[in-house]
Amino acid sequence: MASAKAKPRLADTPVKAQMRIALTVNGTVHALDVESRASLLEVLRDGLGLTGAKLGCDRGECGTCTVLVRGRPIYSCLALACESQDAPIQTIEGLGNPPEDLHPLQRAFIAADALQCGFCTPGQILSATALLHGNPRPTDAEITHAMAGNLCRCGTYPKIRKAIHLAASEIGRTGRRPDGRTARRRPSGRPPVSPSDQ
Repeated sequence: MASAKAKPRLADTPVKAQMRIALTVNGTVHALDVESRASLLEVLRDGLGLTGAKLGCDRGECGTCTVLVRGRPIYSCLALACESQDAPIQTIEGLGNPPEDLHPLQRAFIAADALQCGFCTPGQILSATALLHGNPRPTDAEITHAMAGNLCRCGTYPKIRKAIHLAASEIGRTGRRPDGRTARRRPSGRPPVSPSDQ
């Protein structure tokens, strides 16, 4: 009796549908051939070599993969790269011009010692950037709410709040954001969102 060969399950079948996309990342347009199922995080890290966003939980819970899309923090591990084609994307590499010209939040995180291992720091800074662009003088409660989607396993939350206040003060003193536009008050920042929540 011949044994029947098992039919492969759909989940076990590799999907390699390639597509050409164009992503605007940190002000530069990149044309890329990617798998249709590739996450924005995979394309940023593996396709463009932008490794500031990290793969942590891979399910939108920790915030280490946070990037800004249209100025809003999102979990790039949950976003398909092909869905981000028509939107400006900002990563930590596009913030400021290190080492000479750091963004006020980068300077504040250093001054307040708001990092330990540094794994969550890029996501923390980008979420704080979105907060301060929308609310240049946040309260502690507004900071806590806006940063709720970014976990720090080292527990530096008080120092992160202090860094955000320091950066808000610097931006308030100069009256200008790092991009040269005048800072103005908008609704307070929100935690990163899943692509389906946008």
